[in-house]
Amino acid sequence: MNLEKMYQEIILDHYKHPQFKNLAPMVSGAVEVHHINPTCGDEVTLRAQVVDGVIESVTWDGLGCSISQASTSVMAGLTQGATVKSALDLTAQFLLLMQGKGVSTDADEILEDGIAFAGVAQYPARVKCALLGWMALKDAITREPGEINE
Repeated sequence: MNLEKMYQEIILDHYKHPQFKNLAPMVSGAVEVHHINPTCGDEVTLRAQVVDGVIESVTWDGLGCSISQASTSVMAGLTQGATVKSALDLTAQFLLLMQGKGVSTDADEILEDGIAFAGVAQYPARVKCALLGWMALKDAITREPGEINE
């Protein structure tokens, strides 16, 4: 099996079986954000609970293409229990991947299934799809607890 086909299968698996897709109840200290990709209409609502600099939970719901939904699934899986700093570092690595600017030599290990989106960088119209959930996470974890962004 070639690498491109394996990456396609990872993306399809996350699309069909998304991780943490169901918004957890809004609790004190949680942050909710809603992001839309105006180019295609993909959208995601994300709730993050951060306690003492650690992301206790990231849950989401959304509509859109397989790229946006699968990428958000990967992001949610990678950031459960991560520190805010670590999640922001992951987001930066994923952004570099999407910009086609290369990533650190340990990106495969850091991004895990996220590396499957490397080919998306070749399609500029799809980059915003892949980044949708990641940018929502960055927005959520850098806000004050209890904020809701519509």
